[in-house]
Amino acid sequence: MNAQELIKLKQYCNSLTEYKRFETREVSIGDLKLGGSNPIRIQSMTTTDTMDTLGTVEQSIRMIEAGCELVRITAPSKLEAENLLHIKNELRARGYNTPLVADIHFTPNAAEIAARIVEKVRVNPGNYADKKKFENIEYTDVTYLSELERIRERFTPLVKICKEYGTAMRIGTNHGSLSDRILSRYGDTPLGMVESAMEFLRICRDWDYHNIVLSMKASNTRVMVQAYRLLVNHMMAEGMNYPLHLGVTEAGEGEDGRIKSAVGIGALLEDGIGDTIRVSLTEDPEFEAPVAIALADRYKNRKSDSSIESVASLPSHFDPFNYAKRNSHEVENIGGSNVPRNISDFSDRKEITAASLFGIGLNYSVPMDKWSLTDQASDYVFVGDKSVDFQIPGTFGIIYNHATWLQHQSQARVYPLVQASQLPSVQLHSKLNFVIGQYSDFTIEVLTVLKSNQSCAIVIDTVIECGMAEQRRFMFKLDELGITAPVILKRSYANLAESDFQLHSATDFGGLLIDGFGDGIWINAKQCGSTQLINQTAFGILQAARVRISKTEYISCPSCGRTLFDLQETTAKIRKRTDHLKGIKIGIMGCIVNGPGEMADADYGYVGVGVGKISLYKGQEVVKRGIPAADAVDLLIDLIKTHGDWIEPQLN
Repeated sequence: MNAQELIKLKQYCNSLTEYKRFETREVSIGDLKLGGSNPIRIQSMTTTDTMDTLGTVEQSIRMIEAGCELVRITAPSKLEAENLLHIKNELRARGYNTPLVADIHFTPNAAEIAARIVEKVRVNPGNYADKKKFENIEYTDVTYLSELERIRERFTPLVKICKEYGTAMRIGTNHGSLSDRILSRYGDTPLGMVESAMEFLRICRDWDYHNIVLSMKASNTRVMVQAYRLLVNHMMAEGMNYPLHLGVTEAGEGEDGRIKSAVGIGALLEDGIGDTIRVSLTEDPEFEAPVAIALADRYKNRKSDSSIESVASLPSHFDPFNYAKRNSHEVENIGGSNVPRNISDFSDRKEITAASLFGIGLNYSVPMDKWSLTDQASDYVFVGDKSVDFQIPGTFGIIYNHATWLQHQSQARVYPLVQASQLPSVQLHSKLNFVIGQYSDFTIEVLTVLKSNQSCAIVIDTVIECGMAEQRRFMFKLDELGITAPVILKRSYANLAESDFQLHSATDFGGLLIDGFGDGIWINAKQCGSTQLINQTAFGILQAARVRISKTEYISCPSCGRTLFDLQETTAKIRKRTDHLKGIKIGIMGCIVNGPGEMADADYGYVGVGVGKISLYKGQEVVKRGIPAADAVDLLIDLIKTHGDWIEPQLN
């Protein structure tokens, strides 16, 4: 198969139905082997000033003891690059031989120094040889080739040094720092990210240098997943198989940062893509490694499952490199142009009262005899065979097992859950029926009914390890048969720690939602956390996949030695003032390296530009430059109010 055929077929992994790790070439980072058949490696990045040798060493040790197999340290100038030698020597003297990675932006001379000291250098092709001025430049093929020659002259010295010293290199594209040249040529697209890296990669190959790792990071999970897939597709087309470093950059803090990371990273790991992980949280770096380890551990012993029906060709509407929601018809408020719905599972409750619904965002006031719904109010609750004997809010629905529904069918907004095998023979609701089953339950007879009956929403359940692949294959099957019924994705979890539950569920649902599959999600979780946590996780997954926005999103970087203010403290201050807003995205960036670009789709930006100095952005435009940090949060709130996006918080 030639290169153009591979690109046209949109192949990006070994299989869409069997778990098969994409086999990359092995690279050496000091004594550490990465890629090939080696385990998925874990890494993180220091947040200390690189000139603070002892502080950086102490933090590196905490990271290593937390599970980091590589430690990255920023080297913004020659001084920091030279000080890497002292940091390395001190770590070695203390008995720590973990490979070090120098993180380089803007400064080729620092990279060339660092490459002689540490085991690996990371360069960003967006700013290694280009200066970003946010200009649109018209290029002819001739003038563009001359730009590539300029880059070759700038980049070649580093390639030669790395080859001579046996130093590994990561060519790390960031969605937020694509050069004006790339943006002018390819636009702000996954293709632009891929071409940015491939330009540098081709120079390395011309010098027969191959100790290379690639990355395609973005804070937008859709863009991130699409870019990595497209990179693998282009590597396949050109006979390359370099290992991949995975990460969602500027993921944020707390459960939001963990869920967002799992949605992006997990979607790729499920398809066997990824050789090393960094989870970027706005927290101390030693807290990142355990999250990355938890994500990677699911694939340590993952076996291929040949029971899933293979795919002869991709459905016509499915494009792994561009988002398109699966076409489904509307059944009540499910499917069509509606946002994905959330179904809560109360089937194991002893009894269900109005107070039971508090944890899923529905609050009943006894004195006022009135319901109030939060922005994260669940849409339906499955109660099994329990009875609900109180009035429910007008936008809310109750789902019963079919036999119990027959006893309650005269009530408003109650609907049956029908087993797929029973569908052809049971009485149905005139407007909405939930038809549940696993892949094998949806026989041709059942699917024939679903094709003709416009009142059914499918609930596709799975219990196998490769559940995401099985549910995706079910979506393909519906497309093959021309069935447009809306689909609810269902997964069950039991006896998991809260953090593991969030990571597992975000992985399982996230990859499907990113591809436009799923008109709703149904999480059945037992002994995995409170009702409120499960509900918040569901809405967090929907938001991280960019399919339903229910709260403020914070695009905050994880901090590093370039950071010009306390990111954790500042993010907490901004969150405290703004977390009641709905659908607003706020970028909080420690420096200008990725700031304006990485928060490209943020509504507002807060970016460090100097010690004690902040610039505020509306979109990508600076509206207040170099203001005192002490005033910056208040001025950010004023900016949000000026543009009409502010609402006053409700008093409890």
